[in-house]
Amino acid sequence: MAFAAPQPRPWRTTRTARTARTARTLRTARTLRAARSPRTPRTATVLTGAGLALLPWVVVLAKTMPQTTEVSHWSTAWIGLDLMLAAGLTGTGVLLRRRDPRASPVAAATAALLVMDAWFDVTTSAGTGGQGLALLLAAGAELPLAVACAAVAARRPR
Repeated sequence: MAFAAPQPRPWRTTRTARTARTARTLRTARTLRAARSPRTPRTATVLTGAGLALLPWVVVLAKTMPQTTEVSHWSTAWIGLDLMLAAGLTGTGVLLRRRDPRASPVAAATAALLVMDAWFDVTTSAGTGGQGLALLLAAGAELPLAVACAAVAARRPR
């Protein structure tokens, strides 16, 4: 009759198993710490500082900018913005349909462009015959689309 080697009980672990598990845990913790880039706090500081530095510049602009001006390539600027909006909306839709996680950043950029477009449409049309249409488009199309894009951007990729 042959005797089988004693099997460890499942609820007990050997010293070797505990040591291996501890080593794995330490490696995982080191990997996670390394993944958190030390540049993140520096980048956050630089971006926050840049945003705060813009505030005095806005005051300077408010005091020195002329109320009216002539722009050389006005149509090119607006056509370019509308082309970016078309690309952003189409890209967001295509990526969303494919369930591609890259839809989120494209949607975020598109939402920002839509808000910017609404802002400039309304402010540049102030006091003109086109102000009513600008307000209608902002309230009825651009801002609702921006909210939809922001909702897509806020989703977690699956």
